[in-house]
Amino acid sequence: MAAITSSCCARVLPPFECRPEPADFSTAAAKQEKNIPKSFFGGANGRLFSSSSSSLILRFPPNFVRQLSTKARRNCSNIGVAQVVAASWSNNSDAGATSCGGVPAATAVDAAAIAAVDHVEIDGGAVVEDSNDGGVKELSSNNSNTLGLGDFRPPFLSSDGSVAIHAGERLGRGIVTDAITTPVVNTSAYFFKKTADLIDFKEGRQTSFEYGRYGNPTSVVLEDKISALEGAESTILLASGMCASIVLMLALVPAGGHIVTTTDCYRKTRIFIETFLPKMGITATVIDPADVEGLKSALDENNVTLFFTESPTNPFLRCVDIKLVSELCHKKGALVCIDGTFATPLNQKALALGADFVVHSMTKFIGGHNDVLGGCISGSKNLISTIRTFHHVLGGTLNPNAAYLMIRGMKTLHLRVQQQNTTALRMAEILEAHPKVKHVYYPGLPSHPEHKLAKRQMTGFGGVVSFEVDGDLLTTAKFVDSLKIAYIAPSFGGCESIVDQPAIMSYWDLSPSDRLKYGIKDNLVRFSFGVEDFEDLKADVLQALEAI
Repeated sequence: MAAITSSCCARVLPPFECRPEPADFSTAAAKQEKNIPKSFFGGANGRLFSSSSSSLILRFPPNFVRQLSTKARRNCSNIGVAQVVAASWSNNSDAGATSCGGVPAATAVDAAAIAAVDHVEIDGGAVVEDSNDGGVKELSSNNSNTLGLGDFRPPFLSSDGSVAIHAGERLGRGIVTDAITTPVVNTSAYFFKKTADLIDFKEGRQTSFEYGRYGNPTSVVLEDKISALEGAESTILLASGMCASIVLMLALVPAGGHIVTTTDCYRKTRIFIETFLPKMGITATVIDPADVEGLKSALDENNVTLFFTESPTNPFLRCVDIKLVSELCHKKGALVCIDGTFATPLNQKALALGADFVVHSMTKFIGGHNDVLGGCISGSKNLISTIRTFHHVLGGTLNPNAAYLMIRGMKTLHLRVQQQNTTALRMAEILEAHPKVKHVYYPGLPSHPEHKLAKRQMTGFGGVVSFEVDGDLLTTAKFVDSLKIAYIAPSFGGCESIVDQPAIMSYWDLSPSDRLKYGIKDNLVRFSFGVEDFEDLKADVLQALEAI
């Protein structure tokens, strides 16, 4: 920055400005004026700009933005930490701007952010303005909070696959850099240049990240990417999927509140609901995923705060009628949260179906490479703000390096999920027809109890198939051990195929009779198909079945 600060325009640089916690942001109306999606400007919460009561008419000299970012890269070890702020030149001399010696600091803006507005591109050193009249557009401070999937994707990206790659990054990243990939901002705290700036931040006149537990530029990119896919106003990241579920429940359900959940779900979620929440005075009703009458009774007989379940569920891949459940719960003032980890944001849009929240263990399909832990919650800005406030107290922050790995993983999310959907469905059909398989659980099969529902609310059925081998515990273990491709491991959704025997992997501490209370038989297998070649996986599964 030395070359800039020593020039005759040294005084145009404003104080360093970051942002407060993400939920508190408003956005410039330039997004709406040009119908550019909010996710491309730092997300639905408008994280790129602070609101301003007055509009600025801005013009930049040729090649200025590119020169500035080059200098920044040369002088900063991490471009994300040092937010480079450029000077603004106004074409209206009455506005108080001068050529090279007295541009008021109040009119200075982030050059890269302004370059993003109206699709400004740097081409051969010239600033290209994509406006109808060829002029420079004004920025205003209006914002729309309308929740709808169309509001969160640009008109030139029609598929989730493209959104997963570009949302939160191209034209909308709050980190000034020419790099295609998002930089990792490794810092635990953010500084203020003077006490007055800190006071302005505390009183809401200035934006900042302040502390690593409250936000990080790398993490914001991931939040905005997931929000764009889910059609959410806001997303919060947490250290794991389990952390996301627990924080959501603790933040929303008061002492004396009541939760409704389903019989089939991740075991640790059930343990928390049935063992830990009662210590806080929170009770629960457990129903079958398809038991609509049971839900109605629970809503009538209890002061239900939250309906929480998975769809599809773990490990039997049962599906909940999200639209119907949401309608019933909302009539009684209850919130609905769907854990969509098995579905992924590509196969199911829980928020569009009426749910208030969607939770993901990003460790699984979203990360997709079996190398990183993370969780997220998406929903409306107001509701996520409540959870975010609680999360800032409790902790469980996602590391920015983990956020970077998640962003990288999402670049291939649509390719991986497409392959896994296809492989899982074909293998489910083969397994169902095999004489050594007693039963197959997969929503893509007509034999699945919610097959018609799954076809209605999902666009793909996921990469996990559960099935029961014709044999006992040891026979099933022999099948698992005979597999040559799949790893024996307690996860799913990655590039590598993974297999486990739930009776051993997740329920071994229980007696066989106690396992049966949860429907877990000794011969149950959960198989997560990766992105290996289908014929290789087919041959491997068939030879393992022949070995028993």
